[in-house]
Amino acid sequence: MGADGIRIDLRPGGFSAFAEADLAAGAVALRWLGQAGFALRTGGHLVLIDPYLSDSLARKYAGKEFAHTRMMPVPVAPDALPPVDVVFCTHRHSDHMDPGTLPLIARVHSDARFVAPRAELASALSLGLPEDRIVTADAGERLEPAPGLRATVLASAHEDLKQDAEGRHHFLGYVLDTEVGRIYHSGDCTPYPGLVESLAPLEIDLALLPVNGRDAFRRERGAPGNMTFDEAIAICERAGVPHLVPHHFGMFAFNTVDVAELRRAAALSHEVCVHIPDANAWMMLHRAADATGRPTQGDAR
Repeated sequence: MGADGIRIDLRPGGFSAFAEADLAAGAVALRWLGQAGFALRTGGHLVLIDPYLSDSLARKYAGKEFAHTRMMPVPVAPDALPPVDVVFCTHRHSDHMDPGTLPLIARVHSDARFVAPRAELASALSLGLPEDRIVTADAGERLEPAPGLRATVLASAHEDLKQDAEGRHHFLGYVLDTEVGRIYHSGDCTPYPGLVESLAPLEIDLALLPVNGRDAFRRERGAPGNMTFDEAIAICERAGVPHLVPHHFGMFAFNTVDVAELRRAAALSHEVCVHIPDANAWMMLHRAADATGRPTQGDAR
C-alpha cells in the first residue's frame, strides 16, 4: 500500500461487536474465528475465509488417537451470521471446508458465493453447495467473486505442492484487495521455493499465516503441518510484508502451539509487526496517521 502503511488496533468484544461496529470510511474489520478461520468486513461485504463453526470433526474422530475436541467455543453459529457475501475455502480439509458450516451458510444466505480450488470442485459439490454459486480458482488467477471484491490466487504447500492430473493446485492462498491494502491468507502452508518471489511483487500489507509447525509424528498419522512462527516471520521479512497475524492454534490439543511462548516470540524485535489474535476481540485496520515508513504497533501485539 506504500509508505503510509496501516495501523491495526485490537478492540474488545465478541462476534456481534465485530459485526455491528461502525467502521470509519476506509477502515476494515477483521475477526478471528479460530483455527484458520477469519471474518472480514471490507467494501460493504462480509467475507469469510475457512470458517470452522461446528463440531463436525469432534464427531468424525470421536474415540480416535487425535480427538478433535474444540479448545475454544464456536464464536457464532453458521445460521446466526449476518448476511454473508463470499466464503473463501483454501482446500478441502474439513477444518477449512467444513461440512458442518458451509451447507448452513448456503441455505441461510442465498446470495453467498463460495470460492474453492478448481481441483476440489467435486468436494465442494459433495457438501451440497449449489454449483451456480461456486467460484472455482487456481494459482495465478485474479477473481472478483463479488462487486469490487478482488483477489489474487496463489499456490500453497501443505508440506507439499499437490496438483491434480491437469496441473491444478489442491491447496491455495488468496490475496484480497481491501481499502487499507492487501491481505494475504495462505491457507495451510509451509515455505516452498518461489513463495516469497510470488508474494513480494504484490506489496502485501498483512499476512495471515498458520504457525502450528509440523513433525513426523503428526504427518505419519495423516495430519500434515504448517510453517513455524519463525518461518512465518522470515517469509514476511523477505517478502516485505509489514504485518503478521499468526493463526492455526488453540483449536485442537494435538495440533496447536503454546500461546504464551507465541506471545514471547512475538514480543521480540522483528521487522514485522505481530498481532496475536484473541477469541474475545477483533481487529480494526485503518491507515496509520503517524506512519514513518514502518508500521505502528497499535494495541494488538
